[in-house]
Amino acid sequence: MASFIVYDLVFLVLFSVSAFLILRKNKQNLKRQGWIFLYHTKVGIKLMDWASMKFGKLLKPLSYVVIASGYALMGGILWMITKTVWIYVSTPIPDQLKNLPPIAPLIPYFPKLFNLESFFPPLYFTYFLVALAVVALSHEFSHGLIARLWKIKVKTTGLAFFGPFFGAFVEPDEKQMAKAPKKHQLSILAAGTFANIVMFVLFGVLLALFFSLSFAPAGVIFNSYSQGIVNVSQITHIGNVSVTSLSEIPGLVQEGLNKITTSDKKIYYAPKEALTLEILENNEQIILFDDAPAVKANLVGAITSIDGKMIRSQQELSSVLYDIEPGKTVVVTTIDSEKQAHNYDIKLGNRNGSAYLGIGFYSRETGGFGGLVSKGISKFKNPNIYYAPTWDGDFAQFIYDLLWWVVIINILVALMNMLPVSILDGGRFFYLTILGITGNASWAKKAYSWVTWFILLLLAIMMGKWFVNLF
Repeated sequence: MASFIVYDLVFLVLFSVSAFLILRKNKQNLKRQGWIFLYHTKVGIKLMDWASMKFGKLLKPLSYVVIASGYALMGGILWMITKTVWIYVSTPIPDQLKNLPPIAPLIPYFPKLFNLESFFPPLYFTYFLVALAVVALSHEFSHGLIARLWKIKVKTTGLAFFGPFFGAFVEPDEKQMAKAPKKHQLSILAAGTFANIVMFVLFGVLLALFFSLSFAPAGVIFNSYSQGIVNVSQITHIGNVSVTSLSEIPGLVQEGLNKITTSDKKIYYAPKEALTLEILENNEQIILFDDAPAVKANLVGAITSIDGKMIRSQQELSSVLYDIEPGKTVVVTTIDSEKQAHNYDIKLGNRNGSAYLGIGFYSRETGGFGGLVSKGISKFKNPNIYYAPTWDGDFAQFIYDLLWWVVIINILVALMNMLPVSILDGGRFFYLTILGITGNASWAKKAYSWVTWFILLLLAIMMGKWFVNLF
């Protein structure tokens, strides 16, 4: 992984230098708009003309679906931003995000706030560049394709450079665009994000196929230790220190797992965050980890074998444990997130006459966008199974992560681009919608202004909380 980071940084430098030299050599085709350089060409216009004529009978009725997708995406991004602000202001700011202002790209905020961190592989420049190329080219080509479908001239195409990153653009004739029927304008504006949805689906299918052909089960992932319910009033010791009042407990707990003894002499374990004063005072009972072999050994990672016997499913894990005598010491092998193997000598417990390890597989089903993503991934990738590549491990993982980022960046760009603000397609799309409903340009401008101020207010609320938490 370290070698790939070095490669990625070298590639970033080389790409940046190459982009600079290309821009300098062809500066006659460049136009500067603030920090962005636009490189104008005619590339792709003939292909747009051909495709619009060849598939015109299909594209014209499809334009209604394109417009509908625009409204769905606009509703989705407004909900997500509102939800993000609510989560941000109503819950503690995660430690990883406290020093970062919330007005930033959706990564890292999006995964953290929607509990999706485990689904996101590392994002390297190589992944981002390839994903951005797929996103930008499909997005802008579709704008031009639908513009030509409605006989609106495409003046130029090209690339937009901003630092080491780039995007694509299509420049339609603005006068012809403004005179076109509102339905045509709406379909042109939503065509780019519709193309991103198509890419999201296509690459999602490709990702699932690649994963099923290139990865196989190689371990079991547990997400908890076995648990028990404890009356708060029964806690008598934290570690070896006697407890005389609840208020003492938070000061006695340490980082990691803490040994808890109750009045009936039973032993439990709990992480520090499970024993805060707020939790203890507001609950008569709390859930703690049982005094089980796994928790006492601090077993972590995906279980790949027990005494050399492969573990590739929960059924195999149960079968292997069933064949072992309770009380026997076994070697449990795990693999961590860095692909490092670890061996644990664990004396198995006894539960109802069977060997007992003491791990748990708890479902954490969530609603909303996070739940939707989880359900989609679980169709081809069981969250409780550790998968290993069946061929060249590093390269297979590289392809999988690359495809994953192409999928996720396509849907994020589709959503963000339909945000109703002026610099995005969603701004004009929203304005034309209100104008079509009311027939009054003044009302449309006011509605557009109101929604812009609403979005700015939401961002200001987030910035306000972030600023207060700095001190």
